[in-house]
Amino acid sequence: MGRAQAEKLWLLLMPGLFVVLWSTGFIGAKLGLPYVEPFTFLAVRVAFAAILLYLVALLTRAPWPDRRTSAHIVVAGLLVHGVYLGGVFYAIDLGLAAGVTAIIVALQPLLTAALAGIFLGERIRPRQWLGLVLGLLGVGLVVQGRLDFGGGPAALVCALAALVGITLGTLYQKRYCPNADLRSAGTLQYGGNAVVLLIAAALFEDMSIAWSGEFIFALGWLVLVLSVGAIGLLFALIRRGAAAQVASLFYLAPPFAALFGYCLFDERLGPQALTGLAVVVIGVALVNWRSASR
Repeated sequence: MGRAQAEKLWLLLMPGLFVVLWSTGFIGAKLGLPYVEPFTFLAVRVAFAAILLYLVALLTRAPWPDRRTSAHIVVAGLLVHGVYLGGVFYAIDLGLAAGVTAIIVALQPLLTAALAGIFLGERIRPRQWLGLVLGLLGVGLVVQGRLDFGGGPAALVCALAALVGITLGTLYQKRYCPNADLRSAGTLQYGGNAVVLLIAAALFEDMSIAWSGEFIFALGWLVLVLSVGAIGLLFALIRRGAAAQVASLFYLAPPFAALFGYCLFDERLGPQALTGLAVVVIGVALVNWRSASR
């Protein structure tokens, strides 16, 4: 296989690999949160990711952005990592069910599509709008049986903040720093988030960690697979594709998380959930059909 063919194959595999890796974040959170509070967990996670990427950037002599671009990179990272992850983790920690959180965050592709026309000048075709709506309906079918509106208003606000964070972060990254090197940009983003999350942990938590084999595994998985692997793929996809098309991939995360839950935790999937999985796949295919057929 030649270099051009290998690159083409990699581009075809990137969206699917991103979805699989991103979906495992729910599993990592479920494994790790019993041993640590959410802001402390996230602060440790992004600090390790920043150190790892900094070493990679130094060893591979990655280019570093100028001061203005660096500021844009840090802002995008605070939205994607700090606001989104902090909101999701804290909402679940406050008692909001993962199913409800998934539905709220699953509004992200629709919100991204609505705002992409305003901020990026992207045109969303009727077929793509249909795919976005189908994706949301499919996610609803998958998680409907697990709905539990616990946690109170504070948990709901955290989930909504996560939705806004990931949406604005995706658009901001696409507009202001789409071509930043993933190694140096990742270092800046995780370093900035580590500072913010450490402050939040110091203000709202006791910052204690019950170290265990399960927690270390969850932390290592989230750092290497999510913070480095999945986020790197996300920003690479943002660089190459339209924001609405990339955002539609997030619809696949809750269904895949449900599949992982079935395999790892014996969480059963009924006919309704399986139907929802099929609807999600059809919806994402409609959104991305044009790019896939090029």
